[in-house]
Amino acid sequence: MTDKELKRLNRGELLEMLIIQMEENEELKKKLVEAETALANRRIEISESGTLAEAALRLNGVFEAADQAAAQYLENIRSRAEEGTSVHEQFGS
Repeated sequence: MTDKELKRLNRGELLEMLIIQMEENEELKKKLVEAETALANRRIEISESGTLAEAALRLNGVFEAADQAAAQYLENIRSRAEEGTSVHEQFGS
């Protein structure tokens, strides 16, 4: 709307336009707050998923180390069995 058209409007019409603009402004503010909240929640989800992924990787490393230790233990038992030494004799139990 041009300035000339605005000047031709009466007070009631101008007030009505102002009210409509205020309502639209309030609606946009609400949508902005919702969008900011959704974004913050998404950032938290992404951050937590990164943390969970890191934890899973760390646990995976622990499991790999435990698997290697178990394999080494079994190999040691097999080696001792081939030598004729029991596990009890080896550890003095």
